[in-house]
Amino acid sequence: MKRSAEAPQQHKQPSRKGKRAWRKNVDVSEVQSGLEQARNEVIKGGIIAEQPSTSLFTLDTTGSPSIQITYNKIAKPLKSDQILAQRSAIPALSSHKRSSNVTDGVLEPKTKKSRNNTVTLEQYSRLRQIAYRNQSVKDVIKTSDAPDYDPWATQPESLDPRFSYLPKPQPIRAPPTLKESPISLAASKKGSVPAIPAPKSGTSYNPVYEEWATLLSIEGQKEVEAEKKRLQEARRDQDHLERVAAVQKEGERDDDEDGVQTEEESAWEGFESEYEGAEWLKRKRPERKTPAERNRIRRRKERERQETIEKAQKGKEKRERQIVDIVREEKKEEAKREEFMKIKSCEAVDEEAEEADGTVLRRRKLGHAFLPEPPLEIVLPDELQDSLRLLKPEGNLLKDRFRNILVRGKMEMRRPIQQPKKKRRSVTEKWAYKDFSLGV
Repeated sequence: MKRSAEAPQQHKQPSRKGKRAWRKNVDVSEVQSGLEQARNEVIKGGIIAEQPSTSLFTLDTTGSPSIQITYNKIAKPLKSDQILAQRSAIPALSSHKRSSNVTDGVLEPKTKKSRNNTVTLEQYSRLRQIAYRNQSVKDVIKTSDAPDYDPWATQPESLDPRFSYLPKPQPIRAPPTLKESPISLAASKKGSVPAIPAPKSGTSYNPVYEEWATLLSIEGQKEVEAEKKRLQEARRDQDHLERVAAVQKEGERDDDEDGVQTEEESAWEGFESEYEGAEWLKRKRPERKTPAERNRIRRRKERERQETIEKAQKGKEKRERQIVDIVREEKKEEAKREEFMKIKSCEAVDEEAEEADGTVLRRRKLGHAFLPEPPLEIVLPDELQDSLRLLKPEGNLLKDRFRNILVRGKMEMRRPIQQPKKKRRSVTEKWAYKDFSLGV
């Protein structure tokens, strides 16, 4: 019979307030279940809470083969991993140097010579003498700065005696500027511009804060001045356009006040006003005009037409003179501005002409082309990174090198040719094939 772990109960007890009924009314089911679980753990080997972790858990270092098979079905391993996973039972060969008396078990005779595919010192010396023809190495290798091939040197040419009557070709002569040193764009003639200038420390990806802040303020001031100059030029252009538009509008208003109309407008207006009104139908028929009256009316209309044309022409000429005056004033202001900038550039060197390495360029350029502006080589506050992995490549070595060659004067500055001129070709017909003679 199964024993109950619960306390005995008496369901028909009328009262549970007596001293003899307190034992039956106490709920000890949780205590009984705990004791029963503890007895079962002691029977199986001991209480789990009192045992160490080493006796309860094991570390699996091999893994489950079924899980590996399932994973290989889902994600197929790479061929390289399969090759590396193959392990041979034969150990690998050792790479350390062995002594000469160690053999593979078969002793070679002492009279047998060892094969050696290398060239001995005596053979190397003999081959060297044959190659250099008893000359020393110093004589063969040129240590001078002169180039091996000179494209401007005169090459001896053997002419065929049959063509001795032909004029000899002129030899190629080197330009005289080839022997002159290049003209640098640096303002100072003492120091030369380096081929690879050292950048400022403030342009680094991890700069010192003081140097970076100083360079940032300098570049920011330059950008502010350039923006002010651009806004000033835009404002001046806008004022010029407004003045021209005002002059044209004034001329149109004068034309409207004078009543100048085109031939079509005047014809249609007369047609509508004279022939569509009721007054014209009630009007009496005019008497027949004499030829003298018709001539007088014709002369008056011709005179009025001439006056209208002359007035319109005078208004047009007036507007043209005003536009010419405005353009002349603009040119004068532009000339004054250029003269002022020229004087200012002669008095003081502009700060914008300073290179990254501190080299100051001269204001007077060579030719009409301008030197390309250097790129802005500074990292902004939002672009500063604290890790080298987050850096992005910036700049262009080709453009930097090309600009450095222009500054050093190795190459002249030119403007890009957008529309190159095509070679002119003239087509003519030769008459030599029509000249023939009859052999009689």
